[in-house]
Amino acid sequence: MITEYDITANHVRVFCLCTGFAVLTGLGAWLRIPILPVPVTLQVLFVLLSGLALGPHLGAASQLLYISAGLCGLPVFAAFPHVGPAVLFGPTGGYLLAFPAAAGITGWVGERLGERNVNGWWACTVACGFGLLVIYAVGAGWLAVWLQMHGKSALLAFSLGVKPFLLVDSLKALAASGIGVAIGPRFSRILR
Repeated sequence: MITEYDITANHVRVFCLCTGFAVLTGLGAWLRIPILPVPVTLQVLFVLLSGLALGPHLGAASQLLYISAGLCGLPVFAAFPHVGPAVLFGPTGGYLLAFPAAAGITGWVGERLGERNVNGWWACTVACGFGLLVIYAVGAGWLAVWLQMHGKSALLAFSLGVKPFLLVDSLKALAASGIGVAIGPRFSRILR
């Protein structure tokens, strides 16, 4: 007897894709240039790409899965050897918490602008720009609070948590756009 709750092949594919992007984001944390207080990693590339490839809901779900893995103590955050919930209260906590929203916004804007049509690269690039804005706003906002709690000026948040990353994150956004255009049609067929 088949019910509406039976697991289908599509459910398995969706689960594997969400898990795959969560794993890629975790691996991206390990590839880092350790500048303080926020390291340069490849996480942003995979966050933006998850939104473009999986769409707003599944992209956000993949990043929630990534954060959940980190909260359970798996060493997926760039703050390693620090693991678990304490990482979210450190200087990078806001950036991590912004990942699901950034993936969702990137996917949503990409869908609205037509990432799958002739203007796909431009649509993906604009979508990634919005995703970066979310990451910077939430991340720098939390960094400002963290700096102030540690006796430093909240005004340092931009110079420490945004300015050093603008160029490298822009390059990651362009890379995510190119990859998103290349793999987008394949993922559309898989997710049907």
